[in-house]
Amino acid sequence: MMTNEITCKLEHEKISRLLLNYAIPAVIGTMVNSLYNIVDRIFIGHGVGPLAISGLTLTFPILFFLQAFGMLVGTGAATHVSIFLGRRDNDRAENILGNALTMTFVITGITVVPSLLFLDDLLIWFGGSEATIPYAREYLYIIIPTTILPALSFSFNAVMRASGYPRKAMATMLIGAILNVILDPVFIFALDMGIKGAAYATVISMAASTAFVMHHFVSRESLIRFRRKYLKPDRHIIWTIVTIGISPFAMQLAGSLVNVVMNHSLQAYGGDLALGANGIISSVGMLLVMLVIGIAQGMQPIVGFNYGAGHHRRVMETLRFVIITATCIMGIGWACCLLLPEIIVRGFTSDPELAAISANGLRLSLSLFIVVGSQIAISQFFQSIGIAWKAIFLSLTRQFLYLIPAIWFLPPFLGLDGVWYSAPISDGLAAVTAWIFLWQHAGRVK
Repeated sequence: MMTNEITCKLEHEKISRLLLNYAIPAVIGTMVNSLYNIVDRIFIGHGVGPLAISGLTLTFPILFFLQAFGMLVGTGAATHVSIFLGRRDNDRAENILGNALTMTFVITGITVVPSLLFLDDLLIWFGGSEATIPYAREYLYIIIPTTILPALSFSFNAVMRASGYPRKAMATMLIGAILNVILDPVFIFALDMGIKGAAYATVISMAASTAFVMHHFVSRESLIRFRRKYLKPDRHIIWTIVTIGISPFAMQLAGSLVNVVMNHSLQAYGGDLALGANGIISSVGMLLVMLVIGIAQGMQPIVGFNYGAGHHRRVMETLRFVIITATCIMGIGWACCLLLPEIIVRGFTSDPELAAISANGLRLSLSLFIVVGSQIAISQFFQSIGIAWKAIFLSLTRQFLYLIPAIWFLPPFLGLDGVWYSAPISDGLAAVTAWIFLWQHAGRVK
């Protein structure tokens, strides 16, 4: 009964209503996800100081690297779960679910130990200084050993949404985010724990989210569940997950590398405060990007199911609706960043020097951000229909293929402004590339 109800809606319900039902929980989920880091930066900026924000910015490459593996498993599993449910193959969907759980534990175990052993060397390589590394070290020594919590929470939250439970997926993220907002000021201000307090608040919040999402997949109410016979690694299933998950995985790794290159350039042309400014700018940009990613993720079960069922007109109708919506939302955020940068950065810091650097960087870095919405939507589209290589390539263009050369080339001529200008150049080129790919695909479908 539950299976028929969910599949019937995905196959026949009006696209706008269906997307609204799936996108709103996904948007709340992704926004909540971004709030973990943003709330930490706000409280650390006001409760610890500007150099602490710079220290927190140093943690980005390591956190992106560790999160990449969770996205590899979660996105690959979620996409194929949607497709196999569209084909009425629940057994295959549960096989993917079980292997995804095993992969998460194995990969986390392999990545955590080296990250801790070489932490100081990594922080130096990431552009840290004597003033910023102690803050980053304090935070990461608590966060890294508990990486399994966000890996399970975020990965299986995506599978929960893809298998027809968007509201429950939203609740998973809300539980952790609300708890984090409550605990951050308690640990940072009331208990005077500084940056360690932010780390402990995050870990406790993630543990609550993880418990909720894991309970769902052992409950009889779930459309698909963990079954012991599917926990044994299956080479073919693992490869099935990896072929799709490799796209967001590559994007996260590219993001980690970009942060390393960016940190060195910021340190060379602006010092420690420029590093902190980038942390603030990244927070604002991430908030907008995660909003659009949430909409695109809401599209994923609809597109995946209908593609698997052969309803290509519904697939393209969904994509069109998502592109228009994402562009409108990104346009509003883009206008606010151009017109009100000083007001925005004031939420993160009261330090006048850091605020001035951040406001200028925000205005320049996001000057072409309006085009990012369509680029994200198109990349997610190819991922949702299982065309892995296109999704991988489009994921890499914005953060890796165009941004890194711009960071290397512009700062020697423009100084710190050159670092900021590299972002809009990359955004524009990546959007053009995505539209070319979509135009070619649409021509073939017709």
